[in-house]
Amino acid sequence: MDKLHKAVDFCIRHQTILGYSIVSLLTAGSEQIFSSVVFKCPCNSGNLLYGYSFLLAPAFVLLMLGYMVNARIWRLVTGKCSPEKHLQCCSCGTCVQFCQLLVPMTAKASVAPLTWIAVALLGANFYECAASGSSLTKWLFCKDKGTDCQKDLFKMPCNKTLSEKISSEWLSLQAQSQLIGWLLIASIMTVALISKCVSRCCSPVSYLQLKFWKIYSEKEQNLFKTKAEEHATKLAERNTNCFFEVTAPAPIHTPSNEDWQKISFLYTFNSQEQYYSMLHKYVSTNRGKSSKFEEEGQDVAVLAFVDEAQTS
Repeated sequence: MDKLHKAVDFCIRHQTILGYSIVSLLTAGSEQIFSSVVFKCPCNSGNLLYGYSFLLAPAFVLLMLGYMVNARIWRLVTGKCSPEKHLQCCSCGTCVQFCQLLVPMTAKASVAPLTWIAVALLGANFYECAASGSSLTKWLFCKDKGTDCQKDLFKMPCNKTLSEKISSEWLSLQAQSQLIGWLLIASIMTVALISKCVSRCCSPVSYLQLKFWKIYSEKEQNLFKTKAEEHATKLAERNTNCFFEVTAPAPIHTPSNEDWQKISFLYTFNSQEQYYSMLHKYVSTNRGKSSKFEEEGQDVAVLAFVDEAQTS
């Protein structure tokens, strides 16, 4: 039981890394299934389109899914272009802030698509099919070899003997694909390390305070969800009972639209005001009525550190 408790505690503490690992493994497994079962290179002039479709189209779909399951995306865009805020939505400042917020969100959403592309390049099937139909490959392999060479080039993915014959003077298409795959993996790891180092070096808070911020954020989200479920249940029960039993509704306080809007902003840390979320700031500034509570012109540059606190 003690070992089970330690295992559960480990999973909770490293849930983000484990989540990314599971996503990567599922993506790699899906790529292997597609490569061995679904993918069949036509070995004709359609090689280029067919190969790159399997290489890039699933990656694009995974990127879109990554955006869709990211709660911060919906928190950022929900209600921002309503009729009441049309001018604010179209302003240059809002567009710049949206782009700044989109960078860390894109980095998280790119885990699955980059895994797909890297695994596909190491497997080489998609790239070999696509490259065999490109004009650049034709120039490299069939220079001064006549028109029959291009026809043979189309058939390379379907004929290993022919592939070895044509690529005797150059790196084979499989070798090229694997080299590109390893370069992609090395580049991703390098960029990830540099980004993490830069974000930590530029953090407005210390290491332990960042850890505290993470713990507070997790607890607040869990408690908010629990309290919201309780309040929604009570409100639903009251309205249902009043409808069927024709009784007067008991008073239940529900936050106003303005209050919901105030706590829905993506919070930016300010070293002069030690708050850890918009809810914390809302409660500490007399329910958002204090002059310190600013709704407009929020600086989003520190959002990356909030994400860092959530994923570290």
